[in-house]
Amino acid sequence: MMSGDISKTIDLDTVAQKKHLYALGAFEGLLGEVQIFDGVSYSSRVKDSVVTLETGIAGATSLLVYTQVEQWIENSSFQFTSKTDLERLLWNEAKKIGLDTEKPFPFVLEGKVSELQWHVINWNPKDTIHTHQKHQESGLNGIIKNKNIRIVGFYSQKHKAIFTHHSSNIHMHFVAEDQNLAGHVDDLTIEGSITLKLPKR
Repeated sequence: MMSGDISKTIDLDTVAQKKHLYALGAFEGLLGEVQIFDGVSYSSRVKDSVVTLETGIAGATSLLVYTQVEQWIENSSFQFTSKTDLERLLWNEAKKIGLDTEKPFPFVLEGKVSELQWHVINWNPKDTIHTHQKHQESGLNGIIKNKNIRIVGFYSQKHKAIFTHHSSNIHMHFVAEDQNLAGHVDDLTIEGSITLKLPKR
């Protein structure tokens, strides 16, 4: 993607029937964000300078990372102040429950965020130079505070610039509890506690 290939990679119809589906990605041409929680999709796109949300798993994607998780191991006592702190927490907690941290694994966060920086991409098809900053600024972006959210994410130490940013081991998307906003997570802070879910082996 960062090399400029934003063509179709997969149709969401091909994964729509998978049970306990969790996924994140971007629509074909980088025109919107995909986030799926246990088979329920929240597609966010920019239309007339507003983020619109649609349910239903459909459309073609430039990027899609997905998994099927029937059971999660849940812990509700976590705090962190940045994505970097969260990376360390994920690695430690995955080790504790016996996950192979050399392989990618999904996670879910649920609870109140103190602050969450987000964007919904709306790429200019004439622009062929891709950077993380331009992806953040191409559509709409903002900050939400003191709001209940759900996050689906993937951790990997070996997929930088493939499905995580080149400087990060995690890629996350969110949906607000009131379902009025969803998109890509750029950074977040948790001052209280939040529930972390990791897949049961």
